[in-house]
Amino acid sequence: QVQLVESGGGLVPPGGSLRLSCTVPGSGFTIHAMGWGRQALGKQRELVAIITSGGSTNVTDSVKGRFTISRDDAKNTVYLQMNSLKPEDTAVYYCYVDITTGPHFDSDYYYARDDLWGQGTQVTVSS
Repeated sequence: QVQLVESGGGLVPPGGSLRLSCTVPGSGFTIHAMGWGRQALGKQRELVAIITSGGSTNVTDSVKGRFTISRDDAKNTVYLQMNSLKPEDTAVYYCYVDITTGPHFDSDYYYARDDLWGQGTQVTVSS
């Protein structure tokens, strides 16, 4: 079963920076889009940034100019560089991948395409 390994969260003061990383270990799959979502306490999860397999990126308006998403396909890794952090950026950040795995076998061979989320890493922006 494919798992996502996240790292890079922590406590930073306002105006600080953090870099999140998410790796998909192993082989035998195809990764399409990758991204990051976040969920603040008492709020719904929101998609913060996404990068396609072709390298096109999109970030939500609240982080434009401050957050940058990138990927290294040789390492099956997606990054989120977060600069000029604000207290309202405090949340659990989750890695996201759109992935095709297989072939699997269940009376016949097939490939499965799924959206997977990581377990999350806490980012706290506070003085």
